[in-house]
Amino acid sequence: MNEGKPGTPGASEGPDGDFVLARPERPDGDYELPRPHDATASTPAAGVPDGGAPDPRRRGGTSADASEPAPAQSADTPASTPAPGADALAHPQPLHDPDPYSTPPYGEPGPWAPAPPVQHPAATPAHGVAVGVPPVPHEAAPAAPVTPAAPVAQDAPATPVTDLWARYDPWAAPAAVAPLQQADPVEEDVRRRRGRRRRALAGGALVIALVSGVAGGVVGVQLERNGGIGAVELPQAGVEAPDRDPDSVAGIAAQALPSVVTLHVSGGGKAGTGTGFVLDDRGHILTNDHVVEPAGEDGDITVTFHSGDTAEATVVGRDSGYDLAVVRVKGVRGLAPLPLGNSDNVRVGDPVVAIGAPFDLAGTVTSGIISARERPITAGGEKGDGSDVSYVDALQTDAPINPGNSGGPLLDGKGRVIGINSAIRSADGGLDPEGGQSGSIGLGFAIPINQGKRVAEELIETGKATHPVIGITLDMEYSGDGARVAAEGSDGGPPVSTGGPGAEAGIRPGDVITKVDGRPVHSGEELIVKTRAHRPGDRLELTLERGGEERTVSLVLGSSDDG
Repeated sequence: MNEGKPGTPGASEGPDGDFVLARPERPDGDYELPRPHDATASTPAAGVPDGGAPDPRRRGGTSADASEPAPAQSADTPASTPAPGADALAHPQPLHDPDPYSTPPYGEPGPWAPAPPVQHPAATPAHGVAVGVPPVPHEAAPAAPVTPAAPVAQDAPATPVTDLWARYDPWAAPAAVAPLQQADPVEEDVRRRRGRRRRALAGGALVIALVSGVAGGVVGVQLERNGGIGAVELPQAGVEAPDRDPDSVAGIAAQALPSVVTLHVSGGGKAGTGTGFVLDDRGHILTNDHVVEPAGEDGDITVTFHSGDTAEATVVGRDSGYDLAVVRVKGVRGLAPLPLGNSDNVRVGDPVVAIGAPFDLAGTVTSGIISARERPITAGGEKGDGSDVSYVDALQTDAPINPGNSGGPLLDGKGRVIGINSAIRSADGGLDPEGGQSGSIGLGFAIPINQGKRVAEELIETGKATHPVIGITLDMEYSGDGARVAAEGSDGGPPVSTGGPGAEAGIRPGDVITKVDGRPVHSGEELIVKTRAHRPGDRLELTLERGGEERTVSLVLGSSDDG
């Protein structure tokens, strides 16, 4: 390929057509061309291309034969003739195709140092940091014959080259360069470190929150179960005076409870519990007849006072028609009788207090009002012959009264007895002295104290109670309005007693009595109730119908001691 080209002094032609420079005889293995001192110096040093530039490929002494000196050539030895017996130098494969036009620096060297090849910089990222490019490996070229170096002129001594371009070797393989650190990875690492720091902080905060929540829950549970860390002291009102207004329920109860007793009665295979209250300091106690009825003639009655003391009691007298009885305790001192009021002064809506022992709960206090007056009721009748039926013109109250309250006092707003609790209306519609076992539904009935006082006095004095009578027999099967006089007497005698109050007033069998003292009556039971609300000797005015005509008669009540 180099036919016709001028030869290069001190170089031999390789098998590929390129010229190989002879090795200089230098200990350091570098090529160094002397700089020309004048324009007349035309003979180059051996191993130095024309132009005075050293061959940078020999830098570092890495060639295998760098230590072997190149044989000197005479001045008339052609540069293209290789030294006899010299081996070809091994060198890297050229990085370009052979140049047929001998263009420097690939062709014939000119009188100047070869210009550095154009370097294409690698892609430079942000901030101007070059990206490291790994070295490209080159295959070793086959060994070329060694060309004897031309003799160096004596008048052109080698001069050390200090110019940086003097050591530039375009043929040398790029030296291994440590890869440069790119700018983007640095920023990415910073972002990653910041992200890891944020995640670490978030994780730590989450752990702290979880631990705090668990600890708070444990502490809260302990506080709730144990009532706090220390002793618990809740706010509380101070001690107040025990006295209450005498007209309050508490004041009335405080005054009345010492005079109220509980009765436990047994006998004849029966037993019961009731209430009573003290009438006087001699030990007389008033209660209901149905309370002491189980004792009979030889039963036991035990009285328990509010203080807890007990005493045995005996029956002084009893009357089933009024449902009242008096018992007496002996050997008991310091009894405080309850003051008695006047039931005629009671008005609907007045406040009342009931005291008793419902279901044997002694000293139970309830309160309410008067719901009605002169409510005619009948109770009892278990015997079937009517001898145990009580007829009461009662006071109605909504104060709770239950089984066990029977015989207890019904007190007004000043703590005075205005009635004796006797019966309640049960939920099943029945009316019973004990109220059955159904309990109160707010319909309680009490015997007016005016009637109770009169009966109690008679029982204490005589052991019996007198009943006011008209002297007639009533037809209890009559379903019309009013009370009709029967056609015949109950014992086979006349229905209107001869010489009795009714006969003297002109009452006849078949007459229908519709009013008592101007107040309507609707049945025979109601006429009896209205009559027994009076004392024997009281005068009554009766309105009756006979043959479709209405007339009024007046009479004085008689008495009957066969209670």
